[in-house]
Amino acid sequence: MTPLPRLLALALLALLLVLPGAGRAQDEALDRWYEVDMVNPGLGPAPQNIDRTTPRSALESFLFRADDEDWESAAHLLDLSSIEPGEQAELGPERAQQFATLMDRKIMVDWYDLRDRPDGVDARTKDSPMAGQPRRSLLLWYVKLGDRPVPIRINRVKPATGEPVWLVSRQTVQALPALAEAYGPTELEQLLPAPLRERAIWGLRWWEVVALPLVLLLTGAIGVFVNGLMSRGLNRTLRDAPYSMLVALRGPVTLAVVTLTMSLLTRHVFVFSGRIDTILSPLIILGFVATVLWLVINVADVFLNRLVKFDGDELAEMGEGQEQRRNIATRVSAARRAVIVLVVLVGAGIVISEASVMRSLGISLLASAGTATIILAYAGRNVLTNIMASLQIALNQSARIGDKVLFRGHLCSVERIHFTYVQLRVWTGQRLVVPVVDFVAEPFENWTMQEHFLIREVVLRLSHGARVDELRSRYEAILDEMEGIADRPESRGVYVARHDVFGQEVLFLIPCPDPNIAWSLECEARERLLAAAQELDSTAAPIFPDARPAEAA
Repeated sequence: MTPLPRLLALALLALLLVLPGAGRAQDEALDRWYEVDMVNPGLGPAPQNIDRTTPRSALESFLFRADDEDWESAAHLLDLSSIEPGEQAELGPERAQQFATLMDRKIMVDWYDLRDRPDGVDARTKDSPMAGQPRRSLLLWYVKLGDRPVPIRINRVKPATGEPVWLVSRQTVQALPALAEAYGPTELEQLLPAPLRERAIWGLRWWEVVALPLVLLLTGAIGVFVNGLMSRGLNRTLRDAPYSMLVALRGPVTLAVVTLTMSLLTRHVFVFSGRIDTILSPLIILGFVATVLWLVINVADVFLNRLVKFDGDELAEMGEGQEQRRNIATRVSAARRAVIVLVVLVGAGIVISEASVMRSLGISLLASAGTATIILAYAGRNVLTNIMASLQIALNQSARIGDKVLFRGHLCSVERIHFTYVQLRVWTGQRLVVPVVDFVAEPFENWTMQEHFLIREVVLRLSHGARVDELRSRYEAILDEMEGIADRPESRGVYVARHDVFGQEVLFLIPCPDPNIAWSLECEARERLLAAAQELDSTAAPIFPDARPAEAA
């Protein structure tokens, strides 16, 4: 091979080896910063009293210049590349003042999280996907502008000649005029005396210290007025009436007016600083979401109560169609609980997605398996278990609203099936409140399930010499005389169930057509049978066993 072709082959090989390395170096540089020809050429050289080498130092330098109202120097901390170089000297200080106002009113900087390294690397954690990676853009906050959140970022920019610097991003600077119009000082604030606009405590101005209690008192007074206005003409005893649409609307409308008043006052009359806004903004969002959810639930309750009767006493009655009514009432009640759970989840999702302060909290709770999530899950396990158990009752129909049940020795009717407990009405009128999990876990007698007819038992202990035939004839006569006894001769019977040294136990069957009166029929039959047995005992051979209480025990 001649020298010339050999040299060409070596050069080609070297080029092939160099090109991938150059490409990688270029990609690596793009990952570290944004490249520009010059940084804010219309502003001239940057002053010596600002430090733009790290994200934290750049933001601190801006705040120091803003405190001194040195807007010309503060403009060097912004990326003004979206402005023509000839206009940067004029518009730069104006944008710097707008950004300072925005930071004061809407942005809460997490200084502990803001990196103090030129490359923006977060070396404190390994959990983040970007841990250990150089950063060229950092998100400071989200500010709502209309229907969309505007990200507030700080970027690392490198000029063609010189070291890279950290500046407020070009996109953020472009959005500053609109953000300033939305969150800048109101006309009322500009009319306030200068002393009220001075700093007071906790970074607040004096007018904020005075205005915040006034705003709270004003919204509270408006809420009381609206609630009283909607209550006028309504019977106060019907405030929980399930059939009144006016009563159902009163609470949500009052909350809506209070939330709207707070929103208007804090947006157009008093635009508070970030320390207050980070609390009020999520509360306003939460108020609007709660209003809608509350309204949906209340209105749905009114319609459901008008369509379906949930009165336990009415549903407990026996008759044609009552079985279907109990099924419908139980299923509708379960559907209502499922809708409430769904509505709460949707509302929580809206609040978490809309409120910038709560967004990070929501993501950390939902997307991580950290300690806080485990603690919340452990604390709420009983509530979630009871909710699922209440839905289980509705699905398997083991107990329906209006059913007559015997639970832990109490004869009750199921009055309500709530999220976490079952409300039982004892025959004496008392209410027995049982956690749903306990109600599902323990066996109970359902006297109304499937068949309304049931047989009650009366047991009498008689002596061995007692003549059961004579009591059997009295038993038949007693049942024929009693009202409410089911006309089922085949369900009657007198049986000697067992015996021991003290005597024999005789079982008398009482056929009952209605579970609601079964217990009273049993008691009446027992009373008459005892009277008949006592009559036979006094006129003939002894019928009751002759045993002392101590021996019987």
